[in-house]
Amino acid sequence: MFRLTTVLFGLACATTVAAQSISIEELAPAPTEPLVPEKRETVERVEAEKGNIVSLRGLDKVNGKSVDVELQTGSSAEVFGLLVTLKECRYPTENPSGDAYAYLSIRDRQDGKVFFDGWMIASSPALNALDHRRYDVWVLRCKSS
Repeated sequence: MFRLTTVLFGLACATTVAAQSISIEELAPAPTEPLVPEKRETVERVEAEKGNIVSLRGLDKVNGKSVDVELQTGSSAEVFGLLVTLKECRYPTENPSGDAYAYLSIRDRQDGKVFFDGWMIASSPALNALDHRRYDVWVLRCKSS
């Protein structure tokens, strides 16, 4: 009796599976033009002056201490054990107190390992930031003496 019930149940399931049909449809060709129109942004060019002094802020993320440092172009200063060198800084001609850009090199004072070498922007410090587990350094302003 058990075998007969198992066989009948198996036939019932097989009939249900066999009764299903699969249909295959061809996809339409991809459109040659983009679905979303391109947005063309215009970038406004801002004239910049070269400065020779940059104001930086350093932060020790472990104990929350911060320090402000001023550097002249070509000079270096120690900020929490990091050696920070200013190669160049710029600021907008029309707005000297506005956004500042500084080319910094930040390395370990003891072994010389480079943690950062490039432009930092005062208004967007996270855009191109120092990647260090304990310390943070960012640009505040650039000025001429």
